[in-house]
Amino acid sequence: MGDHEKYETVVGLEVHAQLLTDTKLFSGDSNRFGAEPNTHISPVTLGYPGTLPVLNKKAVAYAIKMGLACHSAIERHNYFARKNYFYPDLPKGYQISQHSVPVSKGGYIRISTASGDKKILLNRIHLEEDAGKSIHDRDPEFTCLDFNRAGVPLIEIVTEPCLSSGEEAAAYLTNLRRILRYLDICDGNMEEGSMRCDANISVRKKGENALGTKVEVKNLNSIRNVKRAIEYEALRMVETIEKGEAILQQTRSFDASNGTTFSMRTKEEANDYRYFPDPDLPPFQVTDEFLKIIEEDLPALPEELIERYTREYHLPIYDAEVITDDKETAAYFELLIKETGSFKASANWILGPVKSFLNGNNLSIREFPVHATVMASLILLVEKGKINFSIASSRIFPELARGAASDPLELAVRLNLLQTADEDLVHQWVVQALESMPEKVAEYKKGKKGLLGLFVGEVKKISKGKADPKLTNQLLIETLEK
Repeated sequence: MGDHEKYETVVGLEVHAQLLTDTKLFSGDSNRFGAEPNTHISPVTLGYPGTLPVLNKKAVAYAIKMGLACHSAIERHNYFARKNYFYPDLPKGYQISQHSVPVSKGGYIRISTASGDKKILLNRIHLEEDAGKSIHDRDPEFTCLDFNRAGVPLIEIVTEPCLSSGEEAAAYLTNLRRILRYLDICDGNMEEGSMRCDANISVRKKGENALGTKVEVKNLNSIRNVKRAIEYEALRMVETIEKGEAILQQTRSFDASNGTTFSMRTKEEANDYRYFPDPDLPPFQVTDEFLKIIEEDLPALPEELIERYTREYHLPIYDAEVITDDKETAAYFELLIKETGSFKASANWILGPVKSFLNGNNLSIREFPVHATVMASLILLVEKGKINFSIASSRIFPELARGAASDPLELAVRLNLLQTADEDLVHQWVVQALESMPEKVAEYKKGKKGLLGLFVGEVKKISKGKADPKLTNQLLIETLEK
């Protein structure tokens, strides 16, 4: 085994994200996923002679939206180039992409790991069309080609070589996917291929500035597998160097079944794609007016929401991060606080009973059956002392969640669950509780004041949760101090 502590890992990521436009990047063919093979095609998609591409304006807007969300500089004067290479699922024999002029340059995405906070620097975001799909397992004799994906609009988000671990890569991809989903420009589904990641990995001795020989790992279909591939490959490269052997510049693939990578092909030098400006597509300009419309359409993003929730609402950072994990949960939380004015109680309900119900039923917040206004009514019942949280979460919430009721107050009245502030009645419960544990009362009177909680719990049990907590505490102290 080599001395791994002498080395550091350097990673750059390339992420392709399919854009959620209705049609493809340069044709009117449908961009919907899951159709029968070769049904979303046309002469333009297949590159027949005499056909001309026409740029999808919405795809450009989506790419710019992502650039703005990543603090990038938007390129105003853009053009497309032809990237020439032969592959069976590339019907035209070239791919239309952006080469020397990407739609946005620079920028960053923040991450937070056990090692601390860090800005992951971006090199560029550019637009390009997707290739088709080669399918090798349908026929034992032939490779099948599905061109439905050909021409689908992509943005490629390229980082600088500034990540230093699989953990950082996982945190970056998690945040990147969250931003894509908040912007409603990509669903981020890696299993379906709508977000794909290639990792460029190298190692070098600590203190060195030059980058080591890199290996590109492709076919990574989950954030977890990106992390595993980087960790495995870094170890393999260190072991190779420590044996006195040279690192080969390769393209490798990841085998998720055993957590290892394997060589696909060796790269002796960079491919020559013979880029040149596409003669069929005129350059396009991003005007001030177009940019302003996109800027005004940007939603509040997780970074901004977390800052607001922690600074203005005084939520713990954990609460803020869980609530902003997806756009729909954050939107539900916003509705709750608008109705209740209670930030922490709303967060507690989302992170507690609501999250538990969704996880237990394998649902997303979009499928949660309790409308925010109904949920807010339940929270207010607790906040106003009409019922306690335990009763609300164990008796009323399940009824609302299964659709058996829609009015928390009416349900609480019907089930006789409302707390009472009737002093005589609560006093009776207090006396009953204290009489049931004379030894504990004697201990309390000798100075063991921590027993008050035990007495409160007994009153709660006797009253079946109906005793007002504040009045219970007050009457217990008065009775015990006599």
